[in-house]
Amino acid sequence: MELNREHFSRGTPAGKRKHSGSPAFKDRPSKHMRETDSFSDDDSDLEVDMISPDASALTLPLGIEPERLLPATALADSAEWQRTIESVVRNVVSIRFCQTCSFDTDSACTSEATGFVVDAEKGYIMTNRHVVSSGPFWGYCVFDNHEECDAYPVYRDPIHDFGILRFNPKDIKYMPVAALQLRPDLAKVGTEIRVVGNDAGEKLSILSGIISRVDRNAPDYGEGYNDFNTNYIQAAASASGGSSGSPVVNIDGYAVALQAGGSTEAATDYFLPLDRPLRALQCIQAGKPVARGTIQTQWLTKPFDECRRLGLTPAWEDVVRKGFPKEVGMLVAETVLPEGPGHEHIEEGDILLKVNGELLTKFVRLDEILDDSVGQTVKLLISRGGQDIEVELTVGDLHAISPDRFLVVCGAAFHNLSYQAARLYAIAVKGVYVCEPAGSFRFDGGADSGWIIESVDNQKTPSLNEFIEVMKTIPDRARIVVTYRHLRDLHTMHTSILHIDRHWTSKMRMAIRNDTTGLWDYEDIADPLPPQPVLPQKAQFIRLDHVSQPCVSDLIRCFVRVSCAMPLKLDGFPKSRKSGFGLVVDAEKGLVIVSRAIVPYDLCDVSVTIAESVIVEGKVLFLHPLQNYAVVQYDPKLVQAPVQSARLSEESMRQGAETIFLGFNQNLRVVVAKTSVTDITTVAVPPNSTAPRYRAINIDAITVDTNLSSQCGSGVLADEDGTVRALWLTYLGERAHGGKDVEYHLGLATPSVLPIIRQIQQGIIPQLRYLNVELHLVHMSQVRIMGASEEWIRKVEEDNPERHQLFMVRKVECGRAQVLQEGDLILSINGKIMTRITDLDVMYDKEELDVVIVRGCEEMNLRVPTAPTDDLETDRVVIFCGAVLHRPHHAVRQQISKMHSEIYVSARTRGSPAYQYQLVPTNFILAVNGVKTQDLDSFLAEVSRIPDNTYFRLKVMTFDNVPFVISIKKNEHYFPTMEFIKQGDGWKRQTYDGKSPHEGLESNMVAEIMDEVAAYE
Repeated sequence: MELNREHFSRGTPAGKRKHSGSPAFKDRPSKHMRETDSFSDDDSDLEVDMISPDASALTLPLGIEPERLLPATALADSAEWQRTIESVVRNVVSIRFCQTCSFDTDSACTSEATGFVVDAEKGYIMTNRHVVSSGPFWGYCVFDNHEECDAYPVYRDPIHDFGILRFNPKDIKYMPVAALQLRPDLAKVGTEIRVVGNDAGEKLSILSGIISRVDRNAPDYGEGYNDFNTNYIQAAASASGGSSGSPVVNIDGYAVALQAGGSTEAATDYFLPLDRPLRALQCIQAGKPVARGTIQTQWLTKPFDECRRLGLTPAWEDVVRKGFPKEVGMLVAETVLPEGPGHEHIEEGDILLKVNGELLTKFVRLDEILDDSVGQTVKLLISRGGQDIEVELTVGDLHAISPDRFLVVCGAAFHNLSYQAARLYAIAVKGVYVCEPAGSFRFDGGADSGWIIESVDNQKTPSLNEFIEVMKTIPDRARIVVTYRHLRDLHTMHTSILHIDRHWTSKMRMAIRNDTTGLWDYEDIADPLPPQPVLPQKAQFIRLDHVSQPCVSDLIRCFVRVSCAMPLKLDGFPKSRKSGFGLVVDAEKGLVIVSRAIVPYDLCDVSVTIAESVIVEGKVLFLHPLQNYAVVQYDPKLVQAPVQSARLSEESMRQGAETIFLGFNQNLRVVVAKTSVTDITTVAVPPNSTAPRYRAINIDAITVDTNLSSQCGSGVLADEDGTVRALWLTYLGERAHGGKDVEYHLGLATPSVLPIIRQIQQGIIPQLRYLNVELHLVHMSQVRIMGASEEWIRKVEEDNPERHQLFMVRKVECGRAQVLQEGDLILSINGKIMTRITDLDVMYDKEELDVVIVRGCEEMNLRVPTAPTDDLETDRVVIFCGAVLHRPHHAVRQQISKMHSEIYVSARTRGSPAYQYQLVPTNFILAVNGVKTQDLDSFLAEVSRIPDNTYFRLKVMTFDNVPFVISIKKNEHYFPTMEFIKQGDGWKRQTYDGKSPHEGLESNMVAEIMDEVAAYE
């Protein structure tokens, strides 16, 4: 029977979160990508929509906003405008970039924007701060004649939305490089302007408008980066995504403003005045540091009528209006950060009158004074409720409260809380901010960012330095208490027990921004401490004396909780963490059977919790290729608890039989019900079309008549005496519309499990063989039409009175010699008529099977070889340019008709070259620079010859048999080539740096920042 979302119960699906994709993706024909409407984002089960506090005036940074249709632009330009535009376009560049990891308020992403040359001799480009970003940046710019050159950050303002990139002018050989002159003084109301840039992914767009305001407050984009303490210019130009950083020019060809943002509700655009960008550029040109001062106070421009309501006296209003006849408002304190220079001196609602005795109403002048007074005192005269108050403040260094480094440890990244984030929530600029909550520090709670660490291992961590010292003392695999808060809810203290990983991501590294090179330098801080010896611990199981079934208390002692953490996303599996309950089948040896929806592969950390009290490490012993279960083992010597081995029945269940359902619900609570078996039938778990991943096939599934079955992903069906008749398991299914992963909860009868368990108990890891086909049941009406004789139909009716059925080959795996064909009707195997899917179990220990089939209405006898299963599981992984590569796993072979190569793209890291240049999950790599690479060895041999930061060609085949070629630029600095190789019971990690592999370098590419399906907007 075909499973769907209406049949059977299913668990909670995974959530998703959108990220911006690469511009190249839009240019790629849709046939080059697997069809998908979303992508998985690790462990979040909660879908959160972030909206502006004022939805009626929602605004977005233009470099990352969703596309929208552009209205018609102005009429044809005059000859003078045409001459101006021809001159300007030579100075405008399209910027393609990656923010290689999450930092401060920015997430790792790939996007596009615009910039313009402001110094042709030294190679400086002006663009937005949300393009340059506060974290690691990697990108290039394309000039109007399609010459390309690398771009490196030189400066990004801590507050204002501008940044400066550097390029080598000598790289541009076929056109003269010129610069636009910055003229902030020419931005006036009524000025006709043109926005020249990379609009909505187009190479060059020219949009017209007229400046309507020069005094609006900075737009509020909601959570994330926001500009403040500046006025913005407003015009109606209808620019869209990708135009961030475009020059706003007047008819004389001067840059009068910088495109920064726009409204999605109206054809309104917001431009940043160029006063402070010009000053920063002049400092950089002169080789001087760009000093930035702050008193940690946010000001807003408010009109005189509102200022009067706040207490502005008529006398002061008269003075200001006479001093600044064109002004219509004054600066009013909006937010004063605790513990900052303005704290206890300035209050919200205070009106700024004078600074150092100078009457002041403009942000530009306030910035000038503060920037020139870092470390010095300034005197402010403010009006508070009609009273004049003079305060003296020490101006702080704005760069000092804007992080320029981050720590990578345990798969996560941390830095000191920034002024940007603190201002948004009006809190003190202190604390350890988790900019990449991943690895050991992937917190439960549904949020992907915004966490502040309060303490680690019962030690306070008020700053990054204290956090580093504490983390140095924590050994690998330790379990520690961590307390933390979220910026959106500082009232609530969260407490979690974390498992420290210093083996998959062993290094503790500090990344420090280097504005000379434009890169971030990595420095190793401390080697990991080895795990501490684990001592035996005692525990008791809970008792359920009130339950009417006496066997339940004994069955409880057969269950342990199994938690699995995956450092990489392999085999199309969508999660980085899973947890559920497993059944102990041998307490003396510590053997536990658990669903493969919980333990999908063995590149993982397994933890086993006994009696919800004692936690011990486990290891994966066996993964069944077809029947959806894994066998893990823990050390029973470490557990002093009355763990009991489950008694597994050798008899098959029958439809209608009474049974006891014992399961664990989503709250990890035991639930029990007496019920009956409603159906036992062969099911087909739907394949996931967007990214093939493990699914059970060729199995009989059991369903029961109780609503509890829909709530429980783990459990058993048992007799009154406690004999287990079936396992209750979670089956991972398809990805539904909207990006939800469907999980089915079904029973698996124990007779098919027993032979495997007995071998493992004897110390033998089963080496199974199988028929590489997926079967589908057919009824007698279909069997007749397919050509089966009446004699065979009589045999079916006699062999299985309950189910008159046979099986047809639905799909044959690719990659091996084929004997059976799709559409073959199987009559018998080794002389036994096949009316039950369990009759197929004879294949597991036979190298060949005698199979009688009907093909094309003709009965045939075939000698069908079985295939070994020792190569079905992934045992080698290569990470290259942020892409996760391995041999096509079993699910791929089940779903594809032709194996294009042995190099399959399983996932990719956001912000990586693979993401920027669209090496998409489910692609196959065929060749590198024209050299065929059919396996990982030949692939590594070729890519190791490619110098860093150079382009190379990849020939790629999509899952749907569409070949194409892409070019990718190698980046070993942020995305080194790494390899994970299974050796015995463990995995070895090595890094390819130049010629030979070594164990030194590693990067922070963890499962939480990987996508296993193609994602785009």
